[in-house]
Amino acid sequence: MGVQLDSGSAAGHESLESMSLEPLMTRDYERDPAIVYERLRQAHGPVAPVDLLGVPVWLVLGYEEAYEVLRDDHAWPKGLENWRARREGRLPEDWPLAPSLDVNHVLIQGGEGYRELKVAWDTALRPFQDPRHPVAKRLKAQITRDADELISLFTQGGRTGWADLSAQFSRPLPLMVASHLLGFPGSQHDDALMDMWRVLDAGPDAGPALERLLATLSELGAWKMKEPGDDFPSYLLASHPGLSVEELSRELMMLLGMTSDHVGILISNTVVEVITGNLPASASLSAGLIRETMNRVVMQKPPLINFVPRFPLKDMRLGNYTVAAGDPVWVSVGAAHADPAFAGKVCPESTISTRAHLSWGAGPRQCPARELAGGAAAIGVSRLFERLSGLELSLPVDQLPWRSSPFMRGLRSLPVRYTVSGTPAQPVPPPPPLPAAAGAAVG
Repeated sequence: MGVQLDSGSAAGHESLESMSLEPLMTRDYERDPAIVYERLRQAHGPVAPVDLLGVPVWLVLGYEEAYEVLRDDHAWPKGLENWRARREGRLPEDWPLAPSLDVNHVLIQGGEGYRELKVAWDTALRPFQDPRHPVAKRLKAQITRDADELISLFTQGGRTGWADLSAQFSRPLPLMVASHLLGFPGSQHDDALMDMWRVLDAGPDAGPALERLLATLSELGAWKMKEPGDDFPSYLLASHPGLSVEELSRELMMLLGMTSDHVGILISNTVVEVITGNLPASASLSAGLIRETMNRVVMQKPPLINFVPRFPLKDMRLGNYTVAAGDPVWVSVGAAHADPAFAGKVCPESTISTRAHLSWGAGPRQCPARELAGGAAAIGVSRLFERLSGLELSLPVDQLPWRSSPFMRGLRSLPVRYTVSGTPAQPVPPPPPLPAAAGAAVG
């Protein structure tokens, strides 16, 4: 657990910048992050100093330490203004992660402004996350219809065949969800999602991709200010009318990431776990417990593998090290779930798995869109396994191509062989129309 130290207590302790740091983003990490996490754990314990694409950071590997940091927003706040090296101008100008962090949306920013923004987010999301709300019912019907249309499209060649479930299902379905949520006109959302992936993967084109993405979302936000509708941008503006177009575009970027990239990865990872022998996940799926299946999967393969950084306001003892005030602290969800002190206590044979996973965060800064994203993924997984049988990988599991990203753990492609079930699914009726007053009611 984090222990607050007296001012100046870090004196005599080796600073983060002076340590010998192991690079995190290596070929080993891309192939299997668990190998890297375990090597760091053996060398350093529950907290390790690492090089993150040229910047020294603390990586939290232990479950107890991760939970402590996530739940205590006062001792370990977010907000880039708390990053000492950034204030002092010591970050590389071309650091690949700068574009994704500098956006400063609701999941990144700290300070008093966050509280008002979080309330607005909760209010704007309520129509989509409350299953009794007509907007949520309509969205569920739309997602179900979209999922069935995608499956019918890639299976039109016959009862058996081959498909890339990533390219043909788990990526386009969340794109459709994002289009419904954001109220995108036309097809501009296609390019927006591609740029979202480029930003999250922190590649050499992350900067230009961010500029294009924010420009697209700014255009959308300006349009919604003039022509509000039954969509998230309009609801957020109604809840927080002081937002500028630029500020709104940042929040829409966050929602796009969580409801597109996160959902798509969760669908693909669930399919992989079920068809490659994760018996508890398969058992819960057979019992019709889709959310329970995904709950088990995120214990093994969380889509968001590393959270954005936090920065202690005072020197803190964490693990075997003293973390100085203003040092960047990155919580690794993937490593925390694999911590033997935590994983060893999880009973895989139990009917209901633990809810103690950290995939959506913990404490007051949990992801506000977690119910929305989880629900969309559950529909996608459900339709796949109801419409198809005999799903199997068309290449060995250890040859699946994973993306290289400091944030996400997702596949570039998911090639499978399938058989269409003998009884085709009944056509899904069009979504019910919204009541006339729905557009004016946010809550």
